[in-house]
Amino acid sequence: MSESFPVLLAVMAAAAFLCRVAGFTLMRFVPVSPRVEAALRATPLAVMAGITALAMQGGGLAEGLALASVVGLTLVLRSDVAAALLGVAVVALLRWAGL
Repeated sequence: MSESFPVLLAVMAAAAFLCRVAGFTLMRFVPVSPRVEAALRATPLAVMAGITALAMQGGGLAEGLALASVVGLTLVLRSDVAAALLGVAVVALLRWAGL
């Protein structure tokens, strides 16, 4: 751990906090129309897609199989969080197996 790590961690925590506060503050002034509501509902999926795209770009077979399992589990379980957690377990298991 470098000497600048605590400073970087504090800056990232402050930035995350300010983003959350700014979002809540701005939503006081933005009327929630059906279009805004649809955008807010789509945001978690867009974030997960971005994270997945980066993992697939730098990953290999284990990540591809985990992504396929997450998609299948999402369809079966109807729970994004449970499927994501199981996907992490699949990657860990595949890496442990040597893939």
